[in-house]
Amino acid sequence: MTTSPTEDDPVVRSVSEVVGGPVGPRAGRHPWWTATRVLLLLTACTFALGMVQKSSCYDDTWGDGTRRYTQMCYSDLPYLYTGRGLAELAWPYTDDEQVRGRYEVMEYPVGISYVAWGTAWATHWLAGSPDIEPRYSRPAGELFGDPEVQEEIRIFMVVSALLFAALALLSTWLLAGVHRGRPWDAAAFALAPVLALTGLVNWDLLAVVLVAGALWAWARDRPVLTGVLIGAGAATKLFPLFLLGGVVVICLRERRWRDLAGATLAAVAAWLALNLPGWVSGAEQWKVFWTFNSDRGPDLGSVWLLLAQATDTWFTPHTVNLWSWALFGLWCLGVLALGLRAPVTPRFAQLGFLVVAGFLLVNKVYSPQYVLWLLPLAVLARPRWRDQLVWQGCEVVYFAAVWWYLGGFLSPSAGDDAGFYWLAIAIRVAGELYLVALVVRDVLRPQHDPVRPPPLVEQRAPVSVVEIPYDDRKV
Repeated sequence: MTTSPTEDDPVVRSVSEVVGGPVGPRAGRHPWWTATRVLLLLTACTFALGMVQKSSCYDDTWGDGTRRYTQMCYSDLPYLYTGRGLAELAWPYTDDEQVRGRYEVMEYPVGISYVAWGTAWATHWLAGSPDIEPRYSRPAGELFGDPEVQEEIRIFMVVSALLFAALALLSTWLLAGVHRGRPWDAAAFALAPVLALTGLVNWDLLAVVLVAGALWAWARDRPVLTGVLIGAGAATKLFPLFLLGGVVVICLRERRWRDLAGATLAAVAAWLALNLPGWVSGAEQWKVFWTFNSDRGPDLGSVWLLLAQATDTWFTPHTVNLWSWALFGLWCLGVLALGLRAPVTPRFAQLGFLVVAGFLLVNKVYSPQYVLWLLPLAVLARPRWRDQLVWQGCEVVYFAAVWWYLGGFLSPSAGDDAGFYWLAIAIRVAGELYLVALVVRDVLRPQHDPVRPPPLVEQRAPVSVVEIPYDDRKV
């Protein structure tokens, strides 16, 4: 039996009064417009709006240095097309001296590098396979302004946008299938403002779909497939690796040692298999992702940057690395203790959300698109529209502020301190902590969790796992 959002969610119930009120017991069901198909349509509309939002930058091929900030249509992709050698179809991990002398190494994990390189090949094919030999003799910095290359950049963006749209649709489909009878929980993903605003900033949707797939696979009692998707996600962006923390908590509580071993080994195998081509073809280039992040100091959006600027104190990369990882380690121990002491086994999405949120809160950088890391986990961890709107509203405030900050519009005329940007960081952190607090409450008091089945909600006293076993995969 599918739960109707007008019956389950107070916000949706209130909004439904505009069209006649909540669905009644005699309401009919359309034979073709199932919940999943409606969700896919909503996702397509949301992503299309995101493409329109980037259209002003697309019109001038991201050449206007001011417009990309005033209209918030910035994207990393067009700049990396020429800045990392994709315009010359250079393999991201080549050790060729000529290539390395002209271009920096891709600073992303292998999954993103492979996809970017493959998209560049598709771009060249769609552009009529232009002769790239003459480009080798020109300074790499001149390529971005070349009319032929600018046409390729626009094609590159269109191909990437279509790929990301497909990934968003697949993510919605997977999330809708995690909880049987509750497909509408995925509506907060399908209609997410942050999906429209940040979906085209970078390649993060590649990892998002793998996280959605891991949630779906775990719900279908497929621990090995869950591990494979987590490993593939970690080879694309680091954060999917943290989902293994949720697997550990659940398996410790329920003594599912075989599932824990299967998921862990599968994750390691998938990560190694995807990293092998990059490492074999250029070990030094493959290491750049790790050294790049290790050498980075306090950066955009982080609490570390706020503290550094507000106190006029510069933290060295070593100091930030030490403290951020120490704080994250303590956060993970807290999630472990929470999961083991909870009255019933927490859901996979709840644990995954808490761990990833902790990483983002103490990390030394928070790029605008990092909100996508939390999105698939958040909509299932706390499927309530009020809470999603509060959290995403805070993220939208930060999204606007970061571009105005980079454009130099938030610095007061009397000084260099960008107090409004600091406020935006604080609002973003407050929004995440708000959602974290609600999820922690749901874990400690399962009667507040909208996803728990009625028999479990009626439990008043804490029970042990042995007395009343709870299987997250059957919810």
